Amino acid sequence: MSIGAILQITSYSVAQMIVGRIIAGIGNGINTATAPAWQAETSKAAWRGKLIVVELILNIAGFSLSNWVTFGFSYVPSPVSWRIPLAFQFIFIVILYATVPWLPESPRWLVSRDRHEEAELILADIEGTEVEDPYVQTEFQEIKWAADYEKTHQVRIRDLIRGKQGSEGGNCSLRRILLGMGSQAMQQLSGINVTSYYLPTVLIESVHLSNKTARLLAACNSVSYLLFSLIGIPNVERWGRRKMLMYAAAGQGFCYLIITILIRYSELYGPTTEKGTKIASASVAFFFLYYVFFGIGFQGVPWLYPAEINSLAMRQKGTALGTATKWIFNLQVYIPFDMVVEITQIGIQNLQWKFYIIWTILNLSFVPIVFFLYVETAGRTLEDIDTYFREHHNVIVFRDELATSSKRPEEYIRKEEQEIRRKSSVNPRAMSLATGHRRYSLMSAEQDLGTTGIQQYEKDGESWQRKEEL
Repeated sequence: MSIGAILQITSYSVAQMIVGRIIAGIGNGINTATAPAWQAETSKAAWRGKLIVVELILNIAGFSLSNWVTFGFSYVPSPVSWRIPLAFQFIFIVILYATVPWLPESPRWLVSRDRHEEAELILADIEGTEVEDPYVQTEFQEIKWAADYEKTHQVRIRDLIRGKQGSEGGNCSLRRILLGMGSQAMQQLSGINVTSYYLPTVLIESVHLSNKTARLLAACNSVSYLLFSLIGIPNVERWGRRKMLMYAAAGQGFCYLIITILIRYSELYGPTTEKGTKIASASVAFFFLYYVFFGIGFQGVPWLYPAEINSLAMRQKGTALGTATKWIFNLQVYIPFDMVVEITQIGIQNLQWKFYIIWTILNLSFVPIVFFLYVETAGRTLEDIDTYFREHHNVIVFRDELATSSKRPEEYIRKEEQEIRRKSSVNPRAMSLATGHRRYSLMSAEQDLGTTGIQQYEKDGESWQRKEEL
């Protein structure tokens, strides 16, 4: 990223700028393929979703900042107007250089490399306890068992593509990779780049605003995008990944439907007439509303999902493939694969109002896709997700409560508590941690099921009070 930035800042030819973009893209690709997986593997289950959403909100903050920097420097009549904004990224590159060496390694990666003592120490640090704590030992043994299983049954990606499933084919590796890639593809096919990279163009070409007004509205829109994306932090675990994706897709589809209708009637009355101008201007509100839905659901979850859904052996590969899928639909260099970005300007000019029908249909189609095919990952440990895919192979999941519940399934909680008891019959620290995990699960269930549902939920096993006493 540093080398690419220097090449771009010092460019005096198009060729040098393109080379700089490609090199910076390689660095950014490595960064975006690694960060979500590392975040998922070093977070508690109850915090995993929130932390990755925060990570992506910082991405939006950078997007908003870039909009305002670009808007401000657009008034500077010299090469400084683009060299300084490009140089601005070094502030954040320096922050990465200064902080990354202090970060702990993923305990799951360490286990997969047989560095068990280091993994135990990091797990204990994450929980704020000692290595000997039965809760830490239980978690460590689950990770170790999953790693050993993956070493025995893992299949190369090229073999998965050819239909080979290994000695047992029991962990659904190809399906999990495709689900992660699909979430990233849906994010890009939702039309976000129509309203990010090309929002000024859209407002100029379709809404017929002035250049200055269009750029100012785009910058203001990025701020509302940032503010409303904060809604996702407390709700990504409460609502779950499936609901957030479905609600967001439905809202985005609705926004594009209204935009399509308004721009159609604006063109019908004439974009330069008073009535046509007013109708077109009304569509601006729905471009803003689109950002609200996208910021809540589709901004963070598609990055989170590949890091959660893939097994230990395939997590880095699956996350990298998911990231590659995203950038295939939205590469930031000028090559033919730059799909959504390349077709936007041409589509607006040739199809006019019909161009927005594409994004309406795509967004509405994501609702049944997620409802029927996508497994819930909220509230579960990464090992819970591995267990589910080993034991359940149905592709259609909407009738499977284990796959769709936004709270952690009771059977996984019981299994964890039994393992902790088995490792230590008298250990207040271990049992307090178990109680905390159960309390979190009950809170999620209460929000999802209500009081009546909770009463039924607590009847399915020993009472919570009895477990606390034990």
